[in-house]
Amino acid sequence: MNDTPSSREEVYQAVKNNLEQNIFYHSLALEACLAGIYDYLQIRGELGAGEPPKEDWLLAGLSHDIDYSGEFKAEHPRKTVEALTKYGLQVSDSVLSMIKAHAPELTGQQPQNKAQWAILCADSLTGLIIACALILPSKKLADVKLASVVKRFLKDPKFAAGTRRQEVAHCADVVGLNIPVEKFCDICLISMQNIASEIGL
Repeated sequence: MNDTPSSREEVYQAVKNNLEQNIFYHSLALEACLAGIYDYLQIRGELGAGEPPKEDWLLAGLSHDIDYSGEFKAEHPRKTVEALTKYGLQVSDSVLSMIKAHAPELTGQQPQNKAQWAILCADSLTGLIIACALILPSKKLADVKLASVVKRFLKDPKFAAGTRRQEVAHCADVVGLNIPVEKFCDICLISMQNIASEIGL
């Protein structure tokens, strides 16, 4: 869209001020998950030269639901550009492609790189992890165990039924992220636990 993308703080404020609190928290959670996935892949030397920089991964996670409010909500996520413009935001083409890839059935943007696979796979997993926290007496992410997340994901399809399990499971695809489901859940759980105080958990 533009050579001078908005800063993380500008995007953060727009998301915080214009989206419902649960969507704002979800956006922070996805941003954290994408940071964790990026770091995991980078450490393993599995990010190719053509992958977007980490900053783009984070901005895509933070802004991916930017049009999920007001006059744009009914057509989410096809109104991303319009919403960004309304809030005076600019993102790179790679960020916009990542945002589109989190809902390929609606945007037609099929994942083409690890960044795009990451946002597709992690998007709805955040909701299941939050649900795992909310059923605990403490309602704290710190008390959520990986085994519980994996069990609920694999063996309890009625739990957090809105989780798009098939999309999340693509994390294990060799042509995508090539991260086993249990490890993927672990990365996202730890990433979200690290920002628990920021998302009310």
